Amino acid sequence: MMINPVNLGAALASFEQIYSPRIVARMNDYDVRIAHTRGEHVWHVHDDTDEFFLALDGQFDIALRDPDGAERTVSLRTGDVFVVPKGTPHKPSSPGGAILMFEPSGTSTTGDRHDGAIPEHVDSTTGHELT
Repeated sequence: MMINPVNLGAALASFEQIYSPRIVARMNDYDVRIAHTRGEHVWHVHDDTDEFFLALDGQFDIALRDPDGAERTVSLRTGDVFVVPKGTPHKPSSPGGAILMFEPSGTSTTGDRHDGAIPEHVDSTTGHELT
């Protein structure tokens, strides 16, 4: 359990890896994670949980695929929030930025299912402890 506040700017400055989230807090059964973003992620889906995103810096795009296969993209700028509903295939991308996410502890960054190979710059993880 955390006993001291965490400064998000300092936490982001403590690592450089992209799409490699750090856990900055835990609340009930949820992780609060931060990550640097740049480039393409992978199409993936979380079958049993929604995924909350807050753009902390820069731009963060989320391509979404509807059940009929139609795609649309939601673009977040600093301060914008968006929730990807559970069961919705999505593919994050970014020209560069940082995000904060709320996810149940143990949720994989590449979902329960994903399309194709995971890019080398994408860390398939359930989050790393902030050091």
